[in-house]
Amino acid sequence: MKFLNQKFGWLALLVLAIAFPFIAGNDYYLTVMSTAYIFAIATVGLNLITGYTGQYNLAHSGFMAIGAYTVGILTVDYQVPFWIAFVLSGFVAAWIGFFVGILSLRLKGHFFSIFTLCVGYIIYLLIEKWESLTHGTVGIIGIPAPSPIAGIDFESPRSLYYLVLLVLVVSVWAMHRIVDSLLGRTFMGIRNSEELAEALGINLMRNKVLAFMLSVFYAGIAGGLYAGFVRFLGPAIAGVEHTFDMTIYMLVGGIGTLLGPLLGSISMPWVTQYLQFLQGYRFIVFGPLLILLVIFLPNGIVGTYLAWKLRKQSRDAKDVPTVEPARTVVLAIREGDSHA
Repeated sequence: MKFLNQKFGWLALLVLAIAFPFIAGNDYYLTVMSTAYIFAIATVGLNLITGYTGQYNLAHSGFMAIGAYTVGILTVDYQVPFWIAFVLSGFVAAWIGFFVGILSLRLKGHFFSIFTLCVGYIIYLLIEKWESLTHGTVGIIGIPAPSPIAGIDFESPRSLYYLVLLVLVVSVWAMHRIVDSLLGRTFMGIRNSEELAEALGINLMRNKVLAFMLSVFYAGIAGGLYAGFVRFLGPAIAGVEHTFDMTIYMLVGGIGTLLGPLLGSISMPWVTQYLQFLQGYRFIVFGPLLILLVIFLPNGIVGTYLAWKLRKQSRDAKDVPTVEPARTVVLAIREGDSHA
């Protein structure tokens, strides 16, 4: 029954996502939602290394930029077909992530985060200064749209929306398979206690590097999709503020859950959009709201709901009498009747 309820919930979300273009009033809303989906893919990846493995990577937006610039450079400068460049975007990010992970994951806690923060800034500087490769501050202009598939082109906002939605659905499904596998439980064991995981024979370095590579692979794929969606790139995509945005999405939705980062990534951009009328003062409102959320819902929306559900099930279990005491009472009554 629990599995059916979860399956029904995911199916309902998918139906709503498919119906959204028919509900949205104009293409602007489609663009906002498509951008939210792209960052949701990257946030799901960040949640793997942060929420499930316990390592907070502050270079995540840098790896998203690597994926985006892989598509931009290959398609614009070398006329590589979009879909080949798109696939390579994830693998290039994962390949660079392997070397970064080998160096950074020897550190723990905030030392790891500070190291990755420096890595993210180095990526930003390379994009800004390496003009012969990245076009520098001018950026890459004229990135082609995703190539047609089975006669379906992706020039309109609606077709692009459904393409991004498809990639998001596949990404979330793949992450679900990873998290529910033995590998995912290994990652969670490392998060809970590295010492205990090592005592059980888990190779900490190998599994943490693998988690890091999978995480930045998601960032690279999101970046490649972003490049084909916006059609131009600049160094700003590598800014650490995007990593902080994704962190907020995880905290709001529920870090270490599958639905939480997805929910946060989709809902928070709309909150900021609806606060646009406040112009420069919107962060004065948004900041305290975020603080209150962290104080009263420290596990995020999904995490708080799951904790409440667990407590409710525990209370219900205590209220239900077990079979043996009930059977004992019945036997005692029958025995009393027979003596009478």
